[in-house]
Amino acid sequence: MDVTTILLLLLLGSIVTFFAGDKLAPKVALLFSLSALGFSLYLLNVFNQGNDISFISNWIDMPKVSLAFKADGLSMAMVLLTTALTPLIIYSSFGNSFSNAKNFYALVLFMSFAMTGTFLAADGLLYYVFWELALIPIYFISLIWGNGDSEKRKKAVIKFFIYTLAGSLFMLIGFAYLYTKANSFLLEDLYKLDLSETEQCYIFFAFFLAYAIKIPIIPFHTWQAKVYQKAPTVGTMLLSGIMLKMGLYSVIRWQLPIAPAAAKNYMPILIGLSIAGVIYGSIVALRQKDLKKLLAYSSLAHVGLIAAGCYTLTLDGLSGAVSQMIAHGFVIVGLFFAAEIIHRRYETRTISEMGGIRSQSPKFTSMFMILVLASVALPGTFNFIGEFTVLYSLSQANMWFAVLGGTTIILGAYYMLKMFQNTMLGETNVKVFTDVTTQETITLVAIIGFLLFFGLYPKPIVDLVTPSLKEILSNIN
Repeated sequence: MDVTTILLLLLLGSIVTFFAGDKLAPKVALLFSLSALGFSLYLLNVFNQGNDISFISNWIDMPKVSLAFKADGLSMAMVLLTTALTPLIIYSSFGNSFSNAKNFYALVLFMSFAMTGTFLAADGLLYYVFWELALIPIYFISLIWGNGDSEKRKKAVIKFFIYTLAGSLFMLIGFAYLYTKANSFLLEDLYKLDLSETEQCYIFFAFFLAYAIKIPIIPFHTWQAKVYQKAPTVGTMLLSGIMLKMGLYSVIRWQLPIAPAAAKNYMPILIGLSIAGVIYGSIVALRQKDLKKLLAYSSLAHVGLIAAGCYTLTLDGLSGAVSQMIAHGFVIVGLFFAAEIIHRRYETRTISEMGGIRSQSPKFTSMFMILVLASVALPGTFNFIGEFTVLYSLSQANMWFAVLGGTTIILGAYYMLKMFQNTMLGETNVKVFTDVTTQETITLVAIIGFLLFFGLYPKPIVDLVTPSLKEILSNIN
């Protein structure tokens, strides 16, 4: 058994969900997503025992394209992130009702299938196919089931689609050029290429456009906040929790090892752009009145710091970035779900129209507070492990990078605690805030439990990804 089992299971789940009908679709989707998580854990155990669970087979002879799926510690960590968050996201949606639910949940599973394929693909053209496939379901999820004015939503979603598609075309051109040099799209063959500095520069920035838009990195971020706001909460969770990690993962897996000379030459500029995103996202978040937009800009600030860690080209930077990717995935999904819980009761996302929730639901307030503290990297949470390691790696490159990058902690603490005060404390809203349901509690407790457990014991994740990160660094150096 190999990693293709997970892909087949998610694809089959998408098809079965579509034919299950609107009434059964949510439960069928949850069942298949949990099965994918179970197989992921099983394959992780097989992988940890030293067995090879990768898969490679010839697909097309001319051009030479392979069905190649690489399973190492890094890809397994991202697959586990995807298959763990997918059932949580599906289960969190059970408090909402969707028209054409079978289409909605089938698209969610298909998106999970495409993102998992992106993390596993070890052939450039196959990787590109999965990369683009992941864009299709989120486009329809946001366009059809999004919220707010339909014209504004359509404008935001189309802008996002065009941006990401245009950036990806530059990456495809880069792969086409690499094929002319290696006569292969296989990752291991591309790693072996001896490209000139000029060639590396062109390849590096062709990939950078695709990844900078997806992450996003300033100044390619303009689509992000509006799409996060207009998409349904499930779509926002998929985008922020998993999809943007495709860009960060790809920086480590594809961009840096294929064009290491360019990465070293432009390191200060790339780290500078990433840290600019940290500062910009934090400052703009301070001024937000809409809860989802505030969380969107908060996410922009955090992923900017992760990108900075990737571009340090050090083991600490890469390890911290991967840890923070996983931690951010869970905490941002938890925060967006908390915002959805508030919206279900108050029917608003405007912060000034909230307040007084603590007196009506102390249980929800306590869970929300833990998520807020995890978001600002309180010691004892998994987010602290990632941010501390990234900041340490930045200090090794340049102390000013660490000082400026550290503003995400200071500013983040200010705007997140201010948001908590305005939403949870103060005068009680005219509308009644009913206590959280069992389903809502289970979702939040699962997320909080993950963040606290690995905040105190991060060793399993660090040990899983370190060997593959060392291998990537050896290719860079």
